[in-house]
Amino acid sequence: MKNRRRPQNALQRPMVRWSWFFLLPMVSAFAIGFVWPFLQGIYLSFCEFRLISDAKWVGLKNYINVFQDTNFMRSFGYTAVFAVVSLAIINVLAFMVAYVLTLEIKGSNIFRTVFFMPNLIGGIVLGYIWSMIFDGILSQFDTSILQESTWGFWGLIILLCWQQIGYMMIIYIAGLQSVPGDMLEAAKIDGASGAQTLFRVIIPNVMPSITICTFLSLTNGFKLFDQNLALTGGQPFIIQPDGSAIKTTEMLALNIYSTFYGQGASAPGYAQAKAVIFFILVAALGLLQLSFTRKREVQQ
Repeated sequence: MKNRRRPQNALQRPMVRWSWFFLLPMVSAFAIGFVWPFLQGIYLSFCEFRLISDAKWVGLKNYINVFQDTNFMRSFGYTAVFAVVSLAIINVLAFMVAYVLTLEIKGSNIFRTVFFMPNLIGGIVLGYIWSMIFDGILSQFDTSILQESTWGFWGLIILLCWQQIGYMMIIYIAGLQSVPGDMLEAAKIDGASGAQTLFRVIIPNVMPSITICTFLSLTNGFKLFDQNLALTGGQPFIIQPDGSAIKTTEMLALNIYSTFYGQGASAPGYAQAKAVIFFILVAALGLLQLSFTRKREVQQ
């Protein structure tokens, strides 16, 4: 008597039936840890509260106040400039380092490890370390990183570049190693120069890595908080005639943090409205960047 094979559909039915059981813990954790707090945060942005249980609905009041807040708008402009500058410097330098380290030079694995190591150090620790380094250097010129907003800006740029170039380098190395060898060989046979090979063969094939790295560096630039808090804390301050202070090196995340722990019953709700706007801004910029760079990817 011949053995009969069960139909493939019959074998798949139990798997489909039980798949939801195994997905349930992950879906539950995602809903509890992200979806519910996110929806609650949106609701609280329309409220005044000190405790969530005492939240009082105030409508669009918080959002109207946000767009009238000169400190928030200034932080937005400062963060935008910082994100663009850091994005350009980080990706150019990371690509250059990755390109050199894929040329089979001696000790390339050691160099990769050394460049990657700063990424393993926490932002707060890096902020305090670089604060001491900058103060030691700038003390020779009778100034401090907390006295000049220009020094603060470039100090944050240097800190973020030092931390993230090694991480982006790893992604670029993976992209460079995936460039088809036959394309490189064909370019060499055709007499293409090094620059022509780089810009017409290598970079188009590395566009997926460029997409990832530009997305990460753009969003990280906008979300920067701990390094900003540790290195400058928003200083130097400019005191206005009404007694308020303009924090010249304060970025958006630090502005939201400072607002949340400010004085007044409306502070938490006001900060929550800023956080919602911040989320929409970063999400929109990230999606636009992904759309722009993905169109330029080469299908291998």
